[in-house]
Amino acid sequence: MLSERQISAAIGSTAYGVKGEKLGTVEHFYSDDRTGAPSWVAVATGLFGVRHSIVPAVEASFEDGHLSLPVTADQVKNAPQITGDHLSPEDEALLRRHYGADEGVSEEQANAVDADDGSMTRSEEQLRVDTERVATTRARLVKYVVTEEVQITVPIRREEIRVEEVPVDAPDPGPGESLLDHELSDRGTGSGSGLPDEIILHTERPVVTVEVVPTERVRLRTDVVPGQEQVTERVQREQIVVDESPPPRLSSR
Repeated sequence: MLSERQISAAIGSTAYGVKGEKLGTVEHFYSDDRTGAPSWVAVATGLFGVRHSIVPAVEASFEDGHLSLPVTADQVKNAPQITGDHLSPEDEALLRRHYGADEGVSEEQANAVDADDGSMTRSEEQLRVDTERVATTRARLVKYVVTEEVQITVPIRREEIRVEEVPVDAPDPGPGESLLDHELSDRGTGSGSGLPDEIILHTERPVVTVEVVPTERVRLRTDVVPGQEQVTERVQREQIVVDESPPPRLSSR
């Protein structure tokens, strides 16, 4: 059954038959007196839209801007010509005989006029929510160089002069420590003094080199993270009230 929103959108659209043939332009709908549901629809047919045909709308559907009706073009073309904004029970019976219950008119519509138990059917819109997968972000691996400062403490050694006073007859322990191999043996000696003219002191200093080495391997993977999202939409529902009106007052003479 068409909703109120679909009925409003369908007016002025193009109606198509059960075989996909174009029937005409949707003019207006006829609502059932008991249920209030759209039961018939008026379609303007002909070359210039001057002919008006009434088609059953109980099983009609509205999608992609056009109204689909469960009838053929020949049935609409040969439909009884009925005018007016309201269909009487006789008019509906005539239309049902023309279209037939097996060719698009449901049993609910066929029995709508005959059943009169004083009840009324209330309808309402309900949300049907589904999900679809869409692309949101395109990720790729990009490598770039980041420059940063690194501080490392390096132990270094240096030579210093120390004067030792020993007895004359003390054994000579030999030359002291040196950062260079055979450094003391290469020193010159002073003339007759037994001491070198000068001593060159050495020290260690850091030598920095940078080497590129592989550290880690990076790859792309996707993980599905579940979440929730609130969906808000307006829906319409029918309400049934009792319409009470006072009886007409009789004038006294």
